[in-house]
Amino acid sequence: MNYYSLHHKSPNTTFTNAVIQGLAKDRGIYFPEKITPLSKEFIENIADYSNHEIAYEVIKQFVGAEIPTTKLKEIIAETVCFDFPLVKIDDTIASLELFHGPTMAFKDVGAKFMAKCLEYFNRDNEEEITVLVATSGDTGGAVANGFLGAKGVNVVILYPSGKVSDVQEKQLTTLGQNITALEVDGVFDDCQEMVKTAFLDEEITKTLTSANSINVARWLPQMFYFFFAYKELKELNKELVFSVPSGNFGNICAGIMAQKLGLPIKHFIASTNINDTVPHYLVDGIYKPKPSKATISNAMDVGNPSNFIRIQQLFNNDLEALKKSFSSYSFTDDETRETMKEIYDSSGYVAEPHGAVGYLGLKKYGLQENEFGVFLETAHPVKFLDVVESTLPVKVAIPAQIQKVINNKKVAIKASSYEDLKAFLIK
Repeated sequence: MNYYSLHHKSPNTTFTNAVIQGLAKDRGIYFPEKITPLSKEFIENIADYSNHEIAYEVIKQFVGAEIPTTKLKEIIAETVCFDFPLVKIDDTIASLELFHGPTMAFKDVGAKFMAKCLEYFNRDNEEEITVLVATSGDTGGAVANGFLGAKGVNVVILYPSGKVSDVQEKQLTTLGQNITALEVDGVFDDCQEMVKTAFLDEEITKTLTSANSINVARWLPQMFYFFFAYKELKELNKELVFSVPSGNFGNICAGIMAQKLGLPIKHFIASTNINDTVPHYLVDGIYKPKPSKATISNAMDVGNPSNFIRIQQLFNNDLEALKKSFSSYSFTDDETRETMKEIYDSSGYVAEPHGAVGYLGLKKYGLQENEFGVFLETAHPVKFLDVVESTLPVKVAIPAQIQKVINNKKVAIKASSYEDLKAFLIK
């Protein structure tokens, strides 16, 4: 499988090089040359397959022969090693919980898959690879955990000071070893811009790659979630609508990829907070990125989502075609809190802010009689303890995964400009 830059000014490249480079030299993100739908027989009989078997069938065409079958299956087994339960909220809506992994966030799958691929590609190379990643919340912790101790790989995580939760900050600043955190005086978009600038800086001689969802090995494994959910819901014989809390739009883009592979999903909803670049685009057809604003659903505080260009490509840049199976709505913090209360009062389910925004998307869309809605719960409520416990009459138990890091000492390097990042990288 070859990949091309969506800026169309760089040569096509292999999966291996796309993973190692992260971003093309023309600053475009990579996209697969072709998408071959899976057999109808596989989709029809999906209940007969294990999650490991499903994941292998879904990802193998995008990896090709660059990782041997046995090794790829081993990577999948190490990646898909926890549950992805569907929890019924009412007769028409369920929560797909993606937070049962080591850092209790949906990004655990993509981060671990990428780390294992990169470790395999670098197995005989004496030169170390430096992974640069910008995080608005959960990416940093998932990447730190996924790459911890990886041979020949150093990780540098940039996060916006004061704009991630306490638990999130501990997860990305306390592990040590090959993980370094840079606390940036700014917002997530500043962190992301610094990472992109570093890739184009010829004075930096280190081999750089990114572990954000711009990297194909971080992005593509997220397709698994939608197949796993379909496996559980197929017997309902309902048309499925997925509402995905969306920040950088990698997760929902992976869902649309699953649809292109033949998964019968009727509609996608990109549910956002007040960072509403995409909802506005669907209304007026003009894509206008803007500075991000801080909210209680901080993992979605993104004003210029990198993966939306991939979604546009999946619909051949045809806005009307996109709108037939894709909607996007934005919601305020007040609406989010009220919805957390509504879900709890009606079902006893504790939703954190991102999941609540996903639920709001389904409500605004308005499910029809033969439709069933799924909203993605992308993180455990403990990741947003202050918001959850100040909104709901609950005391959230601290899971073992969080207890391991919550009392550890934060270690972070202050950075206020790209020059600070560059100085760190070339020292």
